[in-house]
Amino acid sequence: MTATVTESRETEPGSPSMRAMNRAMTAIEKAGNRLPDPFWLFWGLAAVVAVLSAVLAAEHVSAVLPGTHKTIEVQSLLSKDGFNLVVGHAVENFANFPPLSTVLIVMFGIVVAEKSGLFETLLRRLVARVSGRYLTFALALTAMVSHVAGDAAYVTLIPLGAALYRAAGRSPVLGCVVAYVSVSAGFNASPVLTTTDVLLSSMSTAATHVIDPHAVVTPVSNYWFGLASSVLMAFVITVVVETVLARRSDLEPDEPVAAAPIAEKAQAQAQAMEATARQRSALRGAALVALGLAGLLVVAMIPTHSPLRGDHGGIVNSPVFSGMAVVLGVFFAVIGWVYGRLAGTFRGAPDVMAAMADGTRSMAPTIVLFFAMSQFLAYFKWTKLGDILAVKGAETLRDLHLSGWVVLLGVAVLIAVMNLLVTSGSALWALVAPVLVPMLMLVGIHPEATQAMYRVADSVTKCITPMSPFFMMAVAYLRQYRRNPGIGTLASFTLPVAAVAWVAWVAFFLAWYLLGIPFGIG
Repeated sequence: MTATVTESRETEPGSPSMRAMNRAMTAIEKAGNRLPDPFWLFWGLAAVVAVLSAVLAAEHVSAVLPGTHKTIEVQSLLSKDGFNLVVGHAVENFANFPPLSTVLIVMFGIVVAEKSGLFETLLRRLVARVSGRYLTFALALTAMVSHVAGDAAYVTLIPLGAALYRAAGRSPVLGCVVAYVSVSAGFNASPVLTTTDVLLSSMSTAATHVIDPHAVVTPVSNYWFGLASSVLMAFVITVVVETVLARRSDLEPDEPVAAAPIAEKAQAQAQAMEATARQRSALRGAALVALGLAGLLVVAMIPTHSPLRGDHGGIVNSPVFSGMAVVLGVFFAVIGWVYGRLAGTFRGAPDVMAAMADGTRSMAPTIVLFFAMSQFLAYFKWTKLGDILAVKGAETLRDLHLSGWVVLLGVAVLIAVMNLLVTSGSALWALVAPVLVPMLMLVGIHPEATQAMYRVADSVTKCITPMSPFFMMAVAYLRQYRRNPGIGTLASFTLPVAAVAWVAWVAFFLAWYLLGIPFGIG
Protein backbone atom coordinates (compact mmCIF):
# COMPACT_ATOMS: atom_id res chain seq x y z
CA MET A 1 0.00 0.00 0.00
CA THR A 2 2.79 2.40 0.93
CA ALA A 3 4.64 1.66 -2.29
CA THR A 4 1.51 2.38 -4.31
CA VAL A 5 0.94 5.69 -2.58
CA THR A 6 4.58 6.70 -3.03
CA GLU A 7 4.57 5.74 -6.69
CA SER A 8 1.35 7.68 -7.27
CA ARG A 9 2.77 10.75 -5.60
CA GLU A 10 5.98 10.65 -7.60
CA THR A 11 4.22 10.34 -10.94
CA GLU A 12 1.42 12.79 -10.21
CA PRO A 13 3.50 16.01 -10.47
CA GLY A 14 4.62 14.88 -13.91
CA SER A 15 1.09 14.34 -15.20
CA PRO A 16 -0.19 16.71 -17.89
CA SER A 17 -2.91 18.07 -15.59
CA MET A 18 -0.45 18.86 -12.81
CA ARG A 19 2.00 20.50 -15.21
CA ALA A 20 -0.81 22.63 -16.62
CA MET A 21 -1.87 23.52 -13.07
CA ASN A 22 1.64 24.59 -12.16
CA ARG A 23 1.97 26.69 -15.32
CA ALA A 24 -1.35 28.44 -14.65
CA MET A 25 -0.48 29.18 -11.03
CA THR A 26 3.00 30.37 -12.00
CA ALA A 27 1.49 32.71 -14.59
CA ILE A 28 -0.88 34.17 -11.99
CA GLU A 29 1.97 34.58 -9.51
CA LYS A 30 4.21 36.31 -12.06
CA ALA A 31 1.42 38.63 -13.18
CA GLY A 32 0.62 39.50 -9.59
CA ASN A 33 4.26 40.08 -8.73
CA ARG A 34 4.42 42.70 -11.45
CA LEU A 35 1.80 44.69 -9.59
CA PRO A 36 3.09 47.07 -6.92
CA ASP A 37 2.12 46.77 -3.28
CA PRO A 38 -1.47 48.04 -2.77
CA PHE A 39 -0.08 51.14 -1.03
CA TRP A 40 1.87 52.13 -4.15
CA LEU A 41 -0.88 50.87 -6.43
CA PHE A 42 -3.27 53.50 -5.06
CA TRP A 43 -0.67 56.25 -5.45
CA GLY A 44 -0.10 55.12 -9.02
CA LEU A 45 -3.85 55.24 -9.67
CA ALA A 46 -3.94 58.70 -8.10
CA ALA A 47 -1.36 59.84 -10.66
CA VAL A 48 -3.51 58.34 -13.43
CA VAL A 49 -6.53 60.24 -12.08
CA ALA A 50 -4.53 63.49 -12.10
CA VAL A 51 -3.45 63.14 -15.73
CA LEU A 52 -6.77 61.77 -16.97
CA SER A 53 -8.79 64.47 -15.22
CA ALA A 54 -6.62 67.18 -16.78
CA VAL A 55 -7.08 65.74 -20.28
CA LEU A 56 -10.84 65.20 -19.95
CA ALA A 57 -11.38 68.60 -18.32
CA ALA A 58 -9.59 70.23 -21.25
CA GLU A 59 -12.00 68.39 -23.58
CA HIS A 60 -14.97 69.56 -21.45
CA VAL A 61 -16.22 66.00 -20.90
CA SER A 62 -19.51 65.95 -19.00
CA ALA A 63 -22.62 63.89 -18.30
CA VAL A 64 -26.18 64.56 -17.15
CA LEU A 65 -27.22 62.86 -13.93
CA PRO A 66 -30.51 61.05 -14.68
CA GLY A 67 -33.59 62.41 -12.93
CA THR A 68 -31.94 65.67 -11.89
CA HIS A 69 -30.98 67.35 -15.19
CA LYS A 70 -27.76 68.22 -13.37
CA THR A 71 -24.67 68.39 -15.58
CA ILE A 72 -21.51 66.84 -14.18
CA GLU A 73 -18.20 68.10 -15.56
CA VAL A 74 -14.74 66.68 -15.02
CA GLN A 75 -12.54 68.80 -12.76
CA SER A 76 -8.79 68.80 -13.30
CA LEU A 77 -6.69 67.69 -10.37
CA LEU A 78 -3.78 69.56 -11.99
CA SER A 79 -5.33 72.93 -11.19
CA LYS A 80 -5.24 75.44 -8.34
CA ASP A 81 -8.30 73.89 -6.68
CA GLY A 82 -6.91 70.43 -7.33
CA PHE A 83 -3.59 71.20 -5.64
CA ASN A 84 -5.52 72.66 -2.72
CA LEU A 85 -7.32 69.32 -2.37
CA VAL A 86 -4.08 67.33 -2.57
CA VAL A 87 -2.06 69.45 -0.13
CA GLY A 88 -4.49 71.51 1.91
CA HIS A 89 -7.06 68.76 2.53
CA ALA A 90 -4.81 65.69 2.87
CA VAL A 91 -5.45 65.40 6.62
CA GLU A 92 -9.17 65.94 6.14
CA ASN A 93 -9.26 63.32 3.38
CA PHE A 94 -7.68 60.78 5.72
CA ALA A 95 -9.76 61.68 8.77
CA ASN A 96 -13.01 61.49 6.79
CA PHE A 97 -12.20 58.12 5.21
CA PRO A 98 -15.26 56.06 6.27
CA PRO A 99 -13.58 52.75 7.24
CA LEU A 100 -10.78 54.31 9.31
CA SER A 101 -12.55 55.01 12.58
CA THR A 102 -15.16 52.26 12.26
CA VAL A 103 -12.65 49.46 11.72
CA LEU A 104 -10.40 50.69 14.53
CA ILE A 105 -13.30 50.83 16.99
CA VAL A 106 -14.45 47.30 16.14
CA MET A 107 -10.88 46.00 16.32
CA PHE A 108 -10.44 47.43 19.82
CA GLY A 109 -13.11 44.98 20.97
CA ILE A 110 -12.14 42.04 18.78
CA VAL A 111 -8.49 42.07 19.88
CA VAL A 112 -9.60 41.94 23.52
CA ALA A 113 -11.64 38.82 22.74
CA GLU A 114 -8.76 37.35 20.74
CA LYS A 115 -6.01 38.05 23.29
CA SER A 116 -8.15 36.66 26.09
CA GLY A 117 -8.19 33.28 24.33
CA LEU A 118 -11.96 33.38 23.78
CA PHE A 119 -11.85 32.73 20.03
CA GLU A 120 -9.33 29.90 20.27
CA THR A 121 -11.27 28.09 22.99
CA LEU A 122 -14.57 28.63 21.19
CA LEU A 123 -13.23 27.22 17.91
CA ARG A 124 -11.72 24.20 19.65
CA ARG A 125 -14.94 23.49 21.52
CA LEU A 126 -16.99 23.72 18.34
CA VAL A 127 -15.15 20.83 16.70
CA ALA A 128 -13.40 18.89 19.48
CA ARG A 129 -16.22 16.39 20.14
CA VAL A 130 -17.45 15.96 16.58
CA SER A 131 -17.25 12.42 15.21
CA GLY A 132 -15.14 11.72 12.14
CA ARG A 133 -18.26 11.33 10.01
CA TYR A 134 -19.24 14.97 10.47
CA LEU A 135 -15.76 16.39 10.95
CA THR A 136 -15.45 18.10 7.56
CA PHE A 137 -18.80 19.87 7.84
CA ALA A 138 -18.10 20.88 11.45
CA LEU A 139 -14.67 22.27 10.56
CA ALA A 140 -16.04 24.14 7.53
CA LEU A 141 -18.91 25.63 9.54
CA THR A 142 -16.52 26.56 12.35
CA ALA A 143 -14.42 28.38 9.75
CA MET A 144 -17.47 30.46 8.83
CA VAL A 145 -17.83 31.46 12.50
CA SER A 146 -14.09 32.13 12.74
CA HIS A 147 -14.32 35.00 10.24
CA VAL A 148 -15.16 37.25 13.17
CA ALA A 149 -11.49 36.89 14.14
CA GLY A 150 -10.39 38.21 10.73
CA ASP A 151 -7.00 37.05 9.48
CA ALA A 152 -6.30 35.34 12.80
CA ALA A 153 -8.73 32.63 11.67
CA TYR A 154 -6.08 31.27 9.30
CA VAL A 155 -3.44 31.09 12.01
CA THR A 156 -5.77 29.29 14.41
CA LEU A 157 -7.71 26.94 12.16
CA ILE A 158 -5.12 25.56 9.70
CA PRO A 159 -2.98 23.79 12.34
CA LEU A 160 -6.13 22.93 14.29
CA GLY A 161 -7.61 21.29 11.19
CA ALA A 162 -4.50 19.14 10.73
CA ALA A 163 -4.55 18.13 14.39
CA LEU A 164 -8.27 17.27 14.29
CA TYR A 165 -7.95 15.09 11.22
CA ARG A 166 -4.91 13.30 12.60
CA ALA A 167 -6.71 12.66 15.89
CA ALA A 168 -9.67 11.23 13.94
CA GLY A 169 -7.38 8.87 12.02
CA ARG A 170 -7.60 10.86 8.81
CA SER A 171 -4.97 12.69 6.77
CA PRO A 172 -3.57 15.86 8.38
CA VAL A 173 -2.84 17.06 4.82
CA LEU A 174 -6.56 17.01 4.12
CA GLY A 175 -7.22 18.73 7.46
CA CYS A 176 -4.91 21.61 6.49
CA VAL A 177 -6.62 21.97 3.12
CA VAL A 178 -10.17 21.86 4.52
CA ALA A 179 -9.38 24.51 7.15
CA TYR A 180 -7.62 26.80 4.68
CA VAL A 181 -10.19 26.55 1.89
CA SER A 182 -13.09 27.00 4.33
CA VAL A 183 -11.67 30.19 5.82
CA SER A 184 -10.53 31.54 2.46
CA ALA A 185 -13.24 30.60 -0.06
CA GLY A 186 -16.00 31.43 2.40
CA PHE A 187 -14.39 34.53 3.87
CA ASN A 188 -17.46 36.73 3.32
CA ALA A 189 -19.93 34.12 4.56
CA SER A 190 -20.51 34.35 8.29
CA PRO A 191 -23.36 33.73 10.74
CA VAL A 192 -22.07 36.60 12.89
CA LEU A 193 -21.20 40.22 12.10
CA THR A 194 -17.54 40.87 11.35
CA THR A 195 -15.26 43.82 10.65
CA THR A 196 -15.80 43.14 6.94
CA ASP A 197 -19.48 44.09 7.33
CA VAL A 198 -18.51 47.42 8.84
CA LEU A 199 -15.69 48.06 6.37
CA LEU A 200 -17.57 47.32 3.14
CA SER A 201 -20.83 48.99 4.20
CA SER A 202 -19.05 52.25 5.04
CA MET A 203 -17.49 52.40 1.57
CA SER A 204 -20.79 51.38 -0.05
CA THR A 205 -22.58 54.21 1.76
CA ALA A 206 -20.05 56.73 0.49
CA ALA A 207 -20.48 55.40 -3.06
CA THR A 208 -24.29 55.70 -2.95
CA HIS A 209 -24.14 59.43 -2.21
CA VAL A 210 -23.38 60.14 -5.87
CA ILE A 211 -27.00 59.21 -6.60
CA ASP A 212 -28.73 59.60 -3.23
CA PRO A 213 -27.04 61.77 -0.57
CA HIS A 214 -29.29 60.28 2.12
CA ALA A 215 -28.75 56.59 1.30
CA VAL A 216 -27.21 54.37 3.97
CA VAL A 217 -25.85 50.84 3.66
CA THR A 218 -25.67 49.42 7.18
CA PRO A 219 -23.34 46.69 8.48
CA VAL A 220 -26.36 44.36 8.67
CA SER A 221 -27.49 45.02 5.09
CA ASN A 222 -26.20 41.58 3.98
CA TYR A 223 -26.76 39.70 7.24
CA TRP A 224 -29.50 37.26 6.17
CA PHE A 225 -27.63 36.39 3.00
CA GLY A 226 -24.35 35.93 4.89
CA LEU A 227 -26.04 33.71 7.46
CA ALA A 228 -27.55 31.44 4.81
CA SER A 229 -24.35 31.48 2.78
CA SER A 230 -22.30 30.19 5.71
CA VAL A 231 -24.39 27.00 5.82
CA LEU A 232 -24.36 26.68 2.03
CA MET A 233 -20.58 27.04 1.79
CA ALA A 234 -19.97 24.56 4.61
CA PHE A 235 -22.20 22.05 2.79
CA VAL A 236 -20.59 22.63 -0.63
CA ILE A 237 -17.06 22.35 0.78
CA THR A 238 -18.01 19.13 2.59
CA VAL A 239 -19.45 17.56 -0.56
CA VAL A 240 -16.40 18.41 -2.69
CA VAL A 241 -13.94 17.30 -0.01
CA GLU A 242 -15.62 13.97 0.69
CA THR A 243 -16.43 13.08 -2.93
CA VAL A 244 -13.27 14.38 -4.63
CA LEU A 245 -10.38 15.38 -2.39
CA ALA A 246 -10.71 12.59 0.19
CA ARG A 247 -10.36 10.00 -2.60
CA ARG A 248 -6.95 11.24 -3.72
CA SER A 249 -4.09 8.78 -3.38
CA ASP A 250 -1.55 11.31 -2.13
CA LEU A 251 -3.03 12.24 1.24
CA GLU A 252 -0.76 10.26 3.54
CA PRO A 253 2.05 12.34 5.08
CA ASP A 254 5.65 11.55 4.21
CA GLU A 255 7.01 9.64 7.19
CA PRO A 256 10.36 11.47 7.58
CA VAL A 257 8.51 14.78 7.50
CA ALA A 258 5.77 13.59 9.81
CA ALA A 259 8.42 12.60 12.32
CA ALA A 260 9.82 16.12 12.46
CA PRO A 261 9.46 18.18 15.66
CA ILE A 262 6.86 20.44 14.06
CA ALA A 263 4.65 17.44 13.32
CA GLU A 264 5.10 16.31 16.92
CA LYS A 265 3.78 19.72 17.90
CA ALA A 266 0.65 19.04 15.83
CA GLN A 267 0.21 15.72 17.64
CA ALA A 268 0.58 17.53 20.95
CA GLN A 269 -2.06 20.01 19.80
CA ALA A 270 -4.42 17.12 19.10
CA GLN A 271 -3.90 15.78 22.62
CA ALA A 272 -4.43 19.25 24.10
CA MET A 273 -7.48 19.98 21.99
CA GLU A 274 -9.90 19.53 24.85
CA ALA A 275 -10.37 22.76 26.79
CA THR A 276 -9.61 22.76 30.51
CA ALA A 277 -12.39 22.90 33.08
CA ARG A 278 -11.55 26.54 33.78
CA GLN A 279 -11.66 27.42 30.07
CA ARG A 280 -15.03 25.68 29.67
CA SER A 281 -16.39 27.55 32.67
CA ALA A 282 -15.07 30.85 31.32
CA LEU A 283 -16.63 30.11 27.93
CA ARG A 284 -20.01 29.47 29.55
CA GLY A 285 -19.71 32.71 31.49
CA ALA A 286 -18.86 34.68 28.36
CA ALA A 287 -21.78 33.05 26.51
CA LEU A 288 -24.21 34.04 29.26
CA VAL A 289 -22.95 37.61 29.22
CA ALA A 290 -23.23 37.70 25.42
CA LEU A 291 -26.84 36.51 25.58
CA GLY A 292 -27.55 39.02 28.34
CA LEU A 293 -26.12 41.93 26.35
CA ALA A 294 -28.06 40.94 23.24
CA GLY A 295 -31.25 40.54 25.27
CA LEU A 296 -30.84 43.92 26.96
CA LEU A 297 -30.32 45.61 23.60
CA VAL A 298 -33.45 44.02 22.13
CA VAL A 299 -35.57 44.89 25.18
CA ALA A 300 -34.26 48.47 25.20
CA MET A 301 -35.29 48.91 21.57
CA ILE A 302 -38.84 47.57 21.98
CA PRO A 303 -40.49 50.83 23.18
CA THR A 304 -41.41 53.05 20.23
CA HIS A 305 -40.03 56.12 22.02
CA SER A 306 -36.81 54.42 23.13
CA PRO A 307 -33.71 56.67 22.84
CA LEU A 308 -32.15 53.80 20.91
CA ARG A 309 -34.74 54.23 18.15
CA GLY A 310 -34.37 56.60 15.22
CA ASP A 311 -36.69 59.33 13.97
CA HIS A 312 -40.38 58.38 14.09
CA GLY A 313 -39.50 55.21 16.00
CA GLY A 314 -37.39 53.80 13.17
CA ILE A 315 -35.00 50.91 13.70
CA VAL A 316 -32.81 50.99 10.60
CA ASN A 317 -32.08 54.71 11.13
CA SER A 318 -31.49 54.19 14.86
CA PRO A 319 -28.24 55.01 16.71
CA VAL A 320 -27.69 51.27 17.15
CA PHE A 321 -27.50 50.69 13.40
CA SER A 322 -25.63 53.87 12.53
CA GLY A 323 -23.22 53.20 15.39
CA MET A 324 -22.89 49.45 14.79
CA ALA A 325 -19.09 49.75 15.00
CA VAL A 326 -19.36 50.93 18.61
CA VAL A 327 -21.95 48.27 19.45
CA LEU A 328 -19.75 45.49 18.07
CA GLY A 329 -16.59 46.90 19.65
CA VAL A 330 -18.15 47.13 23.11
CA PHE A 331 -19.81 43.71 22.75
CA PHE A 332 -16.57 41.87 21.93
CA ALA A 333 -14.58 43.84 24.50
CA VAL A 334 -17.02 42.95 27.30
CA ILE A 335 -17.28 39.23 26.52
CA GLY A 336 -13.51 39.09 25.95
CA TRP A 337 -12.88 40.73 29.32
CA VAL A 338 -15.33 38.36 31.05
CA TYR A 339 -13.68 35.32 29.50
CA GLY A 340 -10.20 36.61 30.28
CA ARG A 341 -11.02 37.23 33.93
CA LEU A 342 -12.69 33.84 34.39
CA ALA A 343 -9.99 31.95 32.46
CA GLY A 344 -7.14 33.82 34.16
CA THR A 345 -5.66 35.30 30.99
CA PHE A 346 -6.58 38.81 32.16
CA ARG A 347 -5.74 39.82 35.70
CA GLY A 348 -6.92 43.41 35.57
CA ALA A 349 -7.72 46.49 33.51
CA PRO A 350 -4.08 47.01 32.40
CA ASP A 351 -4.20 43.68 30.55
CA VAL A 352 -7.22 44.87 28.56
CA MET A 353 -5.44 48.09 27.63
CA ALA A 354 -2.35 46.10 26.64
CA ALA A 355 -4.46 43.86 24.40
CA MET A 356 -5.99 46.89 22.69
CA ALA A 357 -2.57 48.46 22.18
CA ASP A 358 -1.16 45.23 20.78
CA GLY A 359 -4.10 44.92 18.42
CA THR A 360 -3.61 48.50 17.24
CA ARG A 361 0.02 47.71 16.41
CA SER A 362 -1.12 44.81 14.25
CA MET A 363 -3.40 47.25 12.40
CA ALA A 364 -0.48 49.53 11.45
CA PRO A 365 -0.09 48.17 7.87
CA THR A 366 -3.82 48.57 7.32
CA ILE A 367 -3.78 52.17 8.56
CA VAL A 368 -0.89 52.97 6.22
CA LEU A 369 -2.86 51.45 3.32
CA PHE A 370 -5.95 53.41 4.38
CA PHE A 371 -4.00 56.66 3.99
CA ALA A 372 -3.22 55.90 0.34
CA MET A 373 -6.77 54.67 -0.27
CA SER A 374 -8.31 57.77 1.31
CA GLN A 375 -6.30 60.15 -0.87
CA PHE A 376 -7.06 58.25 -4.08
CA LEU A 377 -10.79 58.11 -3.34
CA ALA A 378 -10.87 61.82 -2.45
CA TYR A 379 -9.20 62.68 -5.77
CA PHE A 380 -11.47 60.32 -7.71
CA LYS A 381 -14.59 61.79 -6.12
CA TRP A 382 -13.54 65.44 -6.49
CA THR A 383 -12.61 65.12 -10.18
CA LYS A 384 -16.08 63.61 -10.89
CA LEU A 385 -14.49 60.80 -12.89
CA GLY A 386 -16.40 58.19 -10.89
CA ASP A 387 -19.72 60.00 -11.36
CA ILE A 388 -19.28 60.27 -15.13
CA LEU A 389 -18.13 56.65 -15.45
CA ALA A 390 -21.20 55.54 -13.49
CA VAL A 391 -23.59 57.57 -15.66
CA LYS A 392 -21.98 56.50 -18.95
CA GLY A 393 -21.82 52.89 -17.79
CA ALA A 394 -25.49 52.92 -16.79
CA GLU A 395 -26.44 54.38 -20.18
CA THR A 396 -24.54 51.56 -21.92
CA LEU A 397 -26.28 48.92 -19.80
CA ARG A 398 -29.69 50.42 -20.56
CA ASP A 399 -28.89 50.49 -24.28
CA LEU A 400 -27.97 46.79 -24.11
CA HIS A 401 -31.32 46.00 -22.40
CA LEU A 402 -29.64 43.57 -20.01
CA SER A 403 -31.57 42.07 -17.11
CA GLY A 404 -30.37 42.85 -13.62
CA TRP A 405 -29.26 39.28 -12.96
CA VAL A 406 -27.16 39.26 -16.13
CA VAL A 407 -25.42 42.47 -15.05
CA LEU A 408 -24.71 41.02 -11.61
CA LEU A 409 -23.38 37.82 -13.15
CA GLY A 410 -20.98 39.93 -15.20
CA VAL A 411 -19.90 41.70 -12.00
CA ALA A 412 -19.23 38.31 -10.40
CA VAL A 413 -16.96 37.25 -13.25
CA LEU A 414 -15.10 40.59 -13.28
CA ILE A 415 -14.47 40.62 -9.52
CA ALA A 416 -13.44 36.95 -9.43
CA VAL A 417 -10.75 37.62 -12.04
CA MET A 418 -9.55 40.87 -10.43
CA ASN A 419 -9.35 39.11 -7.07
CA LEU A 420 -6.65 36.79 -8.42
CA LEU A 421 -4.30 39.78 -8.50
CA VAL A 422 -5.68 42.17 -5.85
CA THR A 423 -6.40 39.91 -2.88
CA SER A 424 -7.26 42.58 -0.32
CA GLY A 425 -11.06 42.71 -0.18
CA SER A 426 -11.13 46.26 1.16
CA ALA A 427 -8.63 47.52 -1.42
CA LEU A 428 -10.54 45.95 -4.31
CA TRP A 429 -13.88 47.30 -3.09
CA ALA A 430 -12.31 50.74 -2.70
CA LEU A 431 -11.32 50.51 -6.37
CA VAL A 432 -14.63 49.34 -7.83
CA ALA A 433 -17.34 50.60 -5.43
CA PRO A 434 -17.21 54.29 -6.49
CA VAL A 435 -18.19 53.22 -10.02
CA LEU A 436 -20.13 49.97 -9.60
CA VAL A 437 -22.49 51.04 -6.82
CA PRO A 438 -23.85 54.26 -8.41
CA MET A 439 -23.81 52.75 -11.91
CA LEU A 440 -25.97 49.81 -10.87
CA MET A 441 -28.21 52.07 -8.79
CA LEU A 442 -28.99 53.95 -12.02
CA VAL A 443 -30.23 50.72 -13.63
CA GLY A 444 -32.36 49.76 -10.63
CA ILE A 445 -30.03 47.47 -8.68
CA HIS A 446 -29.88 48.26 -4.97
CA PRO A 447 -26.44 48.78 -3.40
CA GLU A 448 -27.10 45.95 -0.93
CA ALA A 449 -27.38 43.54 -3.87
CA THR A 450 -24.24 44.89 -5.53
CA GLN A 451 -22.29 44.57 -2.29
CA ALA A 452 -23.57 41.01 -1.72
CA MET A 453 -22.54 39.98 -5.23
CA TYR A 454 -19.12 41.52 -4.67
CA ARG A 455 -18.69 39.55 -1.46
CA VAL A 456 -19.48 36.28 -3.22
CA ALA A 457 -17.03 36.88 -6.08
CA ASP A 458 -14.35 38.32 -3.80
CA SER A 459 -14.33 35.28 -1.51
CA VAL A 460 -14.17 32.22 -3.72
CA THR A 461 -11.04 32.89 -5.78
CA LYS A 462 -9.02 33.87 -2.70
CA CYS A 463 -8.23 30.20 -2.08
CA ILE A 464 -6.55 29.62 -5.47
CA THR A 465 -4.38 32.70 -5.94
CA PRO A 466 -0.72 32.53 -4.86
CA MET A 467 -0.86 36.33 -4.46
CA SER A 468 -2.62 35.82 -1.13
CA PRO A 469 -0.15 35.71 1.78
CA PHE A 470 -2.37 33.10 3.41
CA PHE A 471 -2.04 30.83 0.38
CA MET A 472 1.70 30.68 1.02
CA MET A 473 1.02 30.22 4.74
CA ALA A 474 -1.06 27.14 3.90
CA VAL A 475 1.76 25.83 1.69
CA ALA A 476 4.12 26.26 4.65
CA TYR A 477 1.80 24.18 6.84
CA LEU A 478 1.67 21.47 4.16
CA ARG A 479 5.46 21.25 4.37
CA GLN A 480 5.03 19.82 7.84
CA TYR A 481 3.58 16.69 6.23
CA ARG A 482 4.75 16.64 2.60
CA ARG A 483 8.16 16.90 0.96
CA ASN A 484 8.54 20.12 -1.02
CA PRO A 485 4.90 20.98 -1.73
CA GLY A 486 4.52 23.98 -4.01
CA ILE A 487 1.92 26.37 -5.33
CA GLY A 488 0.56 23.77 -7.72
CA THR A 489 0.21 21.22 -4.91
CA LEU A 490 -2.14 23.39 -2.89
CA ALA A 491 -3.92 24.71 -5.99
CA SER A 492 -4.69 21.15 -7.09
CA PHE A 493 -6.63 20.77 -3.83
CA THR A 494 -8.32 24.17 -3.81
CA LEU A 495 -9.29 24.51 -7.49
CA PRO A 496 -12.06 21.86 -7.40
CA VAL A 497 -13.53 23.50 -4.30
CA ALA A 498 -13.30 26.99 -5.78
CA ALA A 499 -14.92 25.95 -9.06
CA VAL A 500 -17.90 24.21 -7.46
CA ALA A 501 -18.26 26.85 -4.74
CA TRP A 502 -18.27 29.70 -7.29
CA VAL A 503 -21.03 28.10 -9.35
CA ALA A 504 -23.11 27.13 -6.30
CA TRP A 505 -22.75 30.44 -4.47
CA VAL A 506 -23.38 32.61 -7.53
CA ALA A 507 -26.46 30.50 -8.40
CA PHE A 508 -27.63 30.85 -4.79
CA PHE A 509 -27.17 34.62 -4.96
CA LEU A 510 -29.07 34.91 -8.26
CA ALA A 511 -31.95 32.83 -6.89
CA TRP A 512 -32.03 35.03 -3.77
CA TYR A 513 -31.99 38.17 -5.92
CA LEU A 514 -34.67 36.99 -8.37
CA LEU A 515 -36.97 35.87 -5.54
CA GLY A 516 -36.70 39.34 -3.99
CA ILE A 517 -35.59 38.09 -0.58
CA PRO A 518 -34.10 40.87 1.60
CA PHE A 519 -30.31 40.56 1.79
CA GLY A 520 -30.21 41.89 5.31
CA ILE A 521 -32.01 43.76 8.05
CA GLY A 522 -33.71 46.90 6.78
